[in-house]
Amino acid sequence: MGKYIYTVKSEDAGYTVKEILRRNFSFSARMMTRFKRNDCILLNGAAVRINAAPNPGDIIDIGLPEEESNFTPENIPVIPLFEDEDLLIINKPAGFVVHPTKGNPAHTIANGVARYAAETGQNFKIRFINRLDMDTSGLLIIAKNAPCQNEIMRQMEENKVTKKYIALVHGLLIEDSGTIDAPLGWPDIEQVYRRVVPGGRPSVTHFSVLKRYEKGFSLVELRLETGRTHQIRVHMSHIGHPVVGDRLYGGEDVRLIGRQALHAHFISLFHPVTNRLIEVSADMPEDMLRLLGRLK
Repeated sequence: MGKYIYTVKSEDAGYTVKEILRRNFSFSARMMTRFKRNDCILLNGAAVRINAAPNPGDIIDIGLPEEESNFTPENIPVIPLFEDEDLLIINKPAGFVVHPTKGNPAHTIANGVARYAAETGQNFKIRFINRLDMDTSGLLIIAKNAPCQNEIMRQMEENKVTKKYIALVHGLLIEDSGTIDAPLGWPDIEQVYRRVVPGGRPSVTHFSVLKRYEKGFSLVELRLETGRTHQIRVHMSHIGHPVVGDRLYGGEDVRLIGRQALHAHFISLFHPVTNRLIEVSADMPEDMLRLLGRLK
């Protein structure tokens, strides 16, 4: 069971426990109800009503209810790059779906995280903050409790979470940097592909060229301002530079790499409890490094 501990400040005078928690944490109304129902909130070590008004210096202690996921543990690679009692950030290998779906009910990253949690003596509900396509590698954020999930989602809505990717794309981009602002839609719900469509959901991708190769390729870094399904893949294809190996959006070339050459290599966010800035990076995977070596 995780804990949130807060020392009441002088500026909190006159506020109730409930109001103080709402002011300082991203607890939803549903979560507050669960706290109340399960007697999770203590004041100076004793149970307290959430409408009580504490004094400066008092300690509010919130013990989070224990939760668990029902994913079957499997031997799927889980590479932790950051972890504490609230948060887990891993480096996902290509070739695995993040979460079980109708078409992929098992052998997912969620199954691997379930095994990792069991092996490390942890019991938490697996909450993926971001998603990556099956053949995209890189950083995945996993919240270990609902308040942590809610806070990071709030940061994402306020554009406080930075996500950067590296991709090898076809062609030589003329501009060293730029922004793709093109709305995305789902033209056929029976198909997986997305498209740039008038009236679609606002979608913004910023790019900068890291290197150009004489053989007709560009290595680019991409920063997402929005996080739509397949956003980078669709946007790069839309401007005539599809991601190498992307069979769905025109970048297929089986001679180069067996998947889209796209890697989520950097994430920064503010820790949902300590508010400390966290920056995590993941090195480019071996298959992309080998590909770049062949282009030199």
